[in-house]
Amino acid sequence: MRFAYPAFLAFAALMPAIGAYFALLAARREKALARLSPVPGGRGSGSAGKAQLFLACAGLALVFFAAARPQWGKSLEKTVAGSRNVVVAIDVSRSMLAADVRPNRLERAKADVADLIDSLDGDRCSIVAFRRTGAALCPLTTDRGFLRSALESLSPDSAPRGETDLGSAIRESLQVISQIDGAGGEKADHSAIIIISDGGDLRGEALKAAEHAKRRGVPIFTVGIGDPSKAAPIPSDDGGNMMFDGKQVTVRLEEKALKEIAEASGGRYVPLATARTAETTLGAIYRSFLRQVAIKEQNEEDERLAEQYLPFLAAGLSLLLAGAALSRGRSAKPTAGEPAARPGAAKLQTAAAI
Repeated sequence: MRFAYPAFLAFAALMPAIGAYFALLAARREKALARLSPVPGGRGSGSAGKAQLFLACAGLALVFFAAARPQWGKSLEKTVAGSRNVVVAIDVSRSMLAADVRPNRLERAKADVADLIDSLDGDRCSIVAFRRTGAALCPLTTDRGFLRSALESLSPDSAPRGETDLGSAIRESLQVISQIDGAGGEKADHSAIIIISDGGDLRGEALKAAEHAKRRGVPIFTVGIGDPSKAAPIPSDDGGNMMFDGKQVTVRLEEKALKEIAEASGGRYVPLATARTAETTLGAIYRSFLRQVAIKEQNEEDERLAEQYLPFLAAGLSLLLAGAALSRGRSAKPTAGEPAARPGAAKLQTAAAI
């Protein structure tokens, strides 16, 4: 048995002591009345008063016990799940401008995120851009227009320049989710992170951040974009390709870090299709995987302890009503032939009857 509000049990435990105290006061009043008046308070009046006091105290004890909300057994009642929270972190490093995916990796990622936005059914979404550090372009919201506007503005200048840090993307995404956590410390339900990148974690802090996400109950779905078997050149600002020491700089999809992040967080790695097999979309990934995770969490939450306070509340109210029915109300006037009690004694008698 568990109690949702155990503090009310203290009030229930006080009822016997309070009843004994008022019973003692009633006994003293009866003795005082017997000394002052030869007229008794009425046949059985003492027993009725004691019964009324017992019913009142027992009824209040049951009401307080019900207020503590006793719970036991399993409840299979269907509950309405809260909306899902999806943070999409997009790599905007210059390697994402490689054209092994048409028109290039970044534009393909933006097109697929737009497909994901269209798949949202009341779920909240946020967009984070990252390179050296992560930068939230918009908070979690259901406003599709706002999300599309933030997505269209996405470019390599949307995040600070520097070495690609997947760990920073995870930390910033968790920070976005933390903004909607409960005021009492409870975590937001049904949250997930999607990281779209060509790999290449150059700072090596992603696994630690992924393990932290798992402890928070937030799976990370990593999406690899690019061709893992063939390197592609990186366009430069002058319209050519980036060169270093007279050699052309090329990149390919590095899946190792993305797979490790997904495994460490309890998520899944999904390679986004290249230009040769352009069938996989983020909308399909969302519908196939993220919604399944949310459904699993919902089924686990449906099995809860059953509320059992109603029988105790009904019994307590019944006892209070029964005690009220025993009330003698005002003292009756003396019948013909019955001597009237002295005024002082009548007052004491009435006080004893209350």
